[in-house]
Amino acid sequence: MNSGDTAFMLIATALVMLMTPGLALFYGGMVRSKNVLSTILQSFICLGIVSIIWVLYGYSLAFGPDVGGFIGNLDLAGLKNVGLTPGPGAEATIPHLLFCAFQLMFAVITPALITGTFAERVKFSAFLLFTVLWSTLVYLPVCHWVWGGGWMAGHGGLDFAGGTVIHINSGAAALVAALVFGKRKGWGRESFHPHNLSMTVLGAGLLWFGWFGFNAGSALAADGIAVNALFTTQVAAGAAILSWLVAEWMVQGKPTTLGAASGGIAGLVAITPGAGYVGPIPAIIIGLVAGAICYLAVFAKSRIGYDDALDVVGVHGVGGLWGALATGLFASTAVNPGGADGLFYGNPGLLGIQAMDAFTTIGYSVVMTFIILKVIDMIIGLRVSVEEEVEGLDLSQHSEIGYSL
Repeated sequence: MNSGDTAFMLIATALVMLMTPGLALFYGGMVRSKNVLSTILQSFICLGIVSIIWVLYGYSLAFGPDVGGFIGNLDLAGLKNVGLTPGPGAEATIPHLLFCAFQLMFAVITPALITGTFAERVKFSAFLLFTVLWSTLVYLPVCHWVWGGGWMAGHGGLDFAGGTVIHINSGAAALVAALVFGKRKGWGRESFHPHNLSMTVLGAGLLWFGWFGFNAGSALAADGIAVNALFTTQVAAGAAILSWLVAEWMVQGKPTTLGAASGGIAGLVAITPGAGYVGPIPAIIIGLVAGAICYLAVFAKSRIGYDDALDVVGVHGVGGLWGALATGLFASTAVNPGGADGLFYGNPGLLGIQAMDAFTTIGYSVVMTFIILKVIDMIIGLRVSVEEEVEGLDLSQHSEIGYSL
């Protein structure tokens, strides 16, 4: 066991944990003031729900011994044999329990990301049930496929820190949720402007800060790969801010603070799968493309006609897909000998593998999310009543208000 790697991963785990409260503030500032607390709570409660799932059976199904390439078994249920000795795989220099804790923080934030699509209209009870079912039936299998020894792990695809497992997965689920939930009352006719952009920028800053743990920590060691991942994370996010603002300025006439915050997140999303496999110049290119295409995806939302309240599809879905494909273009074994060369380094096959993994994940997430939402709707209903939506979810679901002025 390496004490330096252990110290580094302790910090990285704490940084990734901070991302979920950061996401709560990022989303909370973008809704109307009558829904700020309910939106924050939907992210914050994931820290409780998913932590319990992870201990009881989640870690075992995601990282336990493989069953048919699809899921892990229950040998590690209740964290049996997951202790303070080094782990059995790539985490062999840190305590197994620390690797489990690090992966828990990824599992926590993924369903929280989806909340942005059905913000301002979901029953809290329905959300709780959705989080349990989606985490169990969607997140855990996909995590196992990519990182836990499942079928995707064996054919050479690259997902350094969660482009497929987290962002494509949640983005596909968000699109289905937006369509199943339907539009908010008054959408397209009334003003739905963010009520507190200062809060949103603070949340974006916390997300960016935590993302260094997210990406650099995925090296699982305090080494050069972690350094590369940290640096590519920074420059990709910075480039995406610029390209989002330029695109916004050209299309709408003015750059906005919300655009800068959203652009930064888009760049972070896009670099996530390739952070440990690409160099700084490709990272800048990935960020520049991400900012522009994610802006255009968000801008097209109203014209297509679906109500993705906080742009989960446009940022995480589109950004994650671009990042996965870009990894197939720019990955280089000169950066990471444990990875693979991409198209621009003489290996077009990697791009095909990245596309297959991404679109398979989209298909699985779409089908399973649709089934889960329909079952919940039949059992307890998904949406609050019209009266409760007009009143605001803070009062109707929780009997509290965010501001007393």
